[in-house]
Amino acid sequence: MKLSQFKFKLPESQVALEPPHRAFTNEDGTVEKVYHRDECRLMVLHRKSQTIDMFEKDEEGKDTDQFLTFRRLIDYFDEGDVLILNDTKVFPARLFGTKEKTDAKIEVFLLRELNEELRLWDVLVEPARKIRIGNKLFFDEEGPMVAEVIDNTTSRGRTLRFLYDCPHDEFKRELFSLGSAPLPRYIIDRREPSPDDMENFQTIYARHEGAVTAPASGLHFSRELLKRLEIRGVNFSFITVHCGLGCFDPIEVEDLTKHKMSSEQMIVGSEACEIANQAKASGHRVCAVGVSTMRATETAVGTDGMLKEFDGWTNKFIFPPYEFGLADSLIANFYHSESTMVMATAAFGGYDLVMEAYKKALDNGYMFGCYGDAMLILDD
Repeated sequence: MKLSQFKFKLPESQVALEPPHRAFTNEDGTVEKVYHRDECRLMVLHRKSQTIDMFEKDEEGKDTDQFLTFRRLIDYFDEGDVLILNDTKVFPARLFGTKEKTDAKIEVFLLRELNEELRLWDVLVEPARKIRIGNKLFFDEEGPMVAEVIDNTTSRGRTLRFLYDCPHDEFKRELFSLGSAPLPRYIIDRREPSPDDMENFQTIYARHEGAVTAPASGLHFSRELLKRLEIRGVNFSFITVHCGLGCFDPIEVEDLTKHKMSSEQMIVGSEACEIANQAKASGHRVCAVGVSTMRATETAVGTDGMLKEFDGWTNKFIFPPYEFGLADSLIANFYHSESTMVMATAAFGGYDLVMEAYKKALDNGYMFGCYGDAMLILDD
């Protein structure tokens, strides 16, 4: 397929800058927000019948004027079904420092630690033209956090060596205390990060630190919804995919077969395999929560359609047409135009059905992006 087939006009007003919430004004005039991550809208696509559900039903089974919310996810799963969840944990990767001598303000985006002993980190810097090998960056006027640029990796990429002599755990705590939630550019360019973002931009089941962007489709799950699913008999298979920035890389070729995805580290353990494979073998639903999860399971699935243990990296790029090996249902967000995520969603749900859903979403005010609304694709 071609890049231009995934182009659509997204109004800025339909890009979610925060999760669903209710705002209250206190007596002193301050505004307090209470977030309800499972109150986003839910659109349900049925692959075989080629139908789309957007509204609650009345007693006669007819559409009401009330949109489905994510809390109704529980209605589509039964005992023995499995949700495959990505339990990666986002760390506060966005820092701001000053360049020695000039005091120029520099944004440093941490990507991954290269060497624990030497305090080496792979980072992106902005503006990159000001940062050269040998430059030093200061991150805290009253503290000792200093880094030296020791290599150029890409046009914006650099290798930093942090000059901080202390135990590694203390260094990480100090470094992360200076950072903020690594919100996508489309949010950061329109508002300042808030203290709430580090919690909101994290799934409630996050366990293994290493992601620099959230597995967005998992952000909709509240503790209450997970508990209700558990009581219903739905099982959870946890894998780890340390989400990187590759999903935000612009595609610069019209022919999608020529695009190369950046790699992401992923781990699929034996327990995750056992839970997912048992559900599939017994004819129950296996649902991948998010495109990152789906890319990982398609990397680790065997020719027999069963999930295999895996510990390594994946650069799998999924776009139509694609034959899936494991999951028969998918939870996704509504993504930006020409993004790799909308392409993967279209590969799973079918191009025509998914693009029809996107048109309905645009026409009905659905919110897009990591804090936006959700889509459930079922094989029925």
